[in-house]
Amino acid sequence: MLKELELKRHALTGISYMIPLVVASGLLIAIGNIAGGNPALISDYKSQYNIWEAAVTLGVYGMGLIPAIMSAAIAYSIADRPGIAPGLLMGMIANAMGAGFLGGMLGGYMSGWCVNFLKKNIKVPLWAQGLMPMMIIPLLASLIVGFIMFFVIGRPIAAASFELRDMLVNMQGGSKAVFGLIMGAMAAFDFGGPVNKVASLFADGLLVEKIYGPEAIKICASMIPPFGVALSWLIRKARYSKSEADNIKIAFPMGICMITEGVIPIAAVDPFRVIFSCSFGAAIGGMLIMLLDVGSPVPSGGMFIVPAMQNPLGFLISLGAGSLITALLLVALKKDVDENAEAVEAEEDELDLSSISIK
Repeated sequence: MLKELELKRHALTGISYMIPLVVASGLLIAIGNIAGGNPALISDYKSQYNIWEAAVTLGVYGMGLIPAIMSAAIAYSIADRPGIAPGLLMGMIANAMGAGFLGGMLGGYMSGWCVNFLKKNIKVPLWAQGLMPMMIIPLLASLIVGFIMFFVIGRPIAAASFELRDMLVNMQGGSKAVFGLIMGAMAAFDFGGPVNKVASLFADGLLVEKIYGPEAIKICASMIPPFGVALSWLIRKARYSKSEADNIKIAFPMGICMITEGVIPIAAVDPFRVIFSCSFGAAIGGMLIMLLDVGSPVPSGGMFIVPAMQNPLGFLISLGAGSLITALLLVALKKDVDENAEAVEAEEDELDLSSISIK
């Protein structure tokens, strides 16, 4: 269990370092494509180019750095600064070989573990100890893990990545719908928890491969719970207590920004009905995203990045349908709040115990 938590902590560190680069690169590509009409990439400094071509080129280069940033951040999380150089190199190797995001993650873990192993086991004279963190360990770790990436695991990971990409690109009809259902439900199931993180990580990895549908599912499914809960409250306010209503008023604007965690206080009161309703609605939204060929080149941003999406109208239809289904399920499954019990609870909260003294 401890090792699993450590793996997760390192992966989350890598994600936290990677996300700003993904967002900036994705927005550059989206803005350049929208304003410039899908401009070509800048090939060399001699060619004539405009601002939109420069924006798209910057974004594409940024996307190419994602495996290296992910790998370096994971290695840094495991082994501190000596892990950065081998981590960066393993990410670059993964990107060059086509192993992409998954190869970068694995390269980061191997780099960090290798650096820690070398720290514990290499003994050098006193005069060379200052060279250990800045030269000896990064060099040896880069050689060892680099050879493993080149000659052992790089090609199988690249082959698996290409197979996965081809499978998703070639999905049609029923298989697209099933994929959207499963991923949508996962993204909404625990409101930003571990299951959501698995779906998010999967979508971010495919974004590097220029497969944009899963990112759109992630965004849609993350927004459906707060939108659906808010809509159910508008339809029948008696289903919620005053404190729940106050939480909903906070959760809705958070949902506009693609922050799902605002629903957690509402789900904590009635977990089965809220989780089922939100997951079901998000599953329908995810299915529609795939069937309507919606894609997002930007991994986060909520409503603010809808104009940058492929088929933004399809995204709004999917979001609206999923939110409506969630709202109707909540209205149908939840019961009206007992006003008398709520009044008693409020009175208990207002009791003044300041006059009690213990002798």
